[in-house]
Amino acid sequence: MKSGENTDSIPIDLILDILSRLPSKSIARFRCVSKLWGSMLRQPYFTKLFLTRSSARPHLLIAVEQEGEWSFFSLPHPQNYHGKSSLVVAADFHMNFYEDTRPCHCSYASGLIYFPNMLIPKKGDNEVRAICNPSTGQYAYVMLPPGLRLSMTNAGFLGFDPIDKQFKILLTIFKFLDNETDHHILTLGAETVGWRKIQCPLSYILHSEETICINGVLYYLATPINGERYDVLVCFDVRSEKFMFIRLKFMFRRSSTKLINYKGKFGVINQEYAYDGGFPLELSMWVLEDVLKEEWSTYVYTLRADNKIVKVKYDLFVVGVTASGEIVLVKTRATNPFYVFYFNPESNNLLSVKIKGFRVDQGWYASQNIYAFVDHVEDLEFNIMKTTYAAKS
Repeated sequence: MKSGENTDSIPIDLILDILSRLPSKSIARFRCVSKLWGSMLRQPYFTKLFLTRSSARPHLLIAVEQEGEWSFFSLPHPQNYHGKSSLVVAADFHMNFYEDTRPCHCSYASGLIYFPNMLIPKKGDNEVRAICNPSTGQYAYVMLPPGLRLSMTNAGFLGFDPIDKQFKILLTIFKFLDNETDHHILTLGAETVGWRKIQCPLSYILHSEETICINGVLYYLATPINGERYDVLVCFDVRSEKFMFIRLKFMFRRSSTKLINYKGKFGVINQEYAYDGGFPLELSMWVLEDVLKEEWSTYVYTLRADNKIVKVKYDLFVVGVTASGEIVLVKTRATNPFYVFYFNPESNNLLSVKIKGFRVDQGWYASQNIYAFVDHVEDLEFNIMKTTYAAKS
């Protein structure tokens, strides 16, 4: 339909229903058709409809960090591939994001990504962090609490409360001199913007900066500072801002541990290669079946690749589990070709997916970090900060 063309013959609801089935990049283009279309596609009704449609077609979001520049791609989870061992899928490019060259970590929740240790100097001596929506190509700055600097041992986690539809950032700060951990919380998009200090009954040291948000609860692993040698699972309720700790009765190998959402329950996967760094690949999975009773289930799977073309040499890592229960593994470098693996525990089927569309520097000198997030849902909303910016897309 051309700009300015009369749409009276087509009901508006039908137009919005059709457009809600398109990817976010198409919505951005259609917003430029006319003022009328721009207004229609920014209405709360349409953004909610688009989110509902997008939730029914979750994607795998892949981020490639190279020399401080982040490139975001996504591809739909494969459907109806039973009996096949390989597929070829084209990836959609979303945006480039470039701010800092130091090694960076990211925290994901409900379609948004927070960069807790990305240093972005601003006016004065303030340091800010960044949060972005890869689907819309927008990002915003998050300022640290007064007096905190990057040199302090801290980690920031992004959580989402599905009841109040709020994003919050939990900041943990370990103070060596006092041998204790402080916690601060920031509610994004709140009327009164500002960090609040919250109380936690236990001081601890983080295992890593990895976390996962499941049904409004942030989970991560830590070691208490109380003289005893055991690890705990930290459970932080984003809505109530209360902590809960589960003492772990078993040890995880930190170097190969991945926190997962297994059908709405917290889980952990450890992986172990064959003697030559390839297949068969053994996955050990623990699932927290009952939080209050602290009951766990244990599973062990052996992955074997029928596709001999795919070469694996200690370069696969688990990135998560889809809502249908498939374990997803991704290559550690953006090689050409690039592969993603889907393992179905019920059918014991391993699917290798060849990805087309990666546009990153693949020279021998290129230093890359790959991040991937399963069941990514595109959301057109980004009302978390007063000021937002557009990244390169």
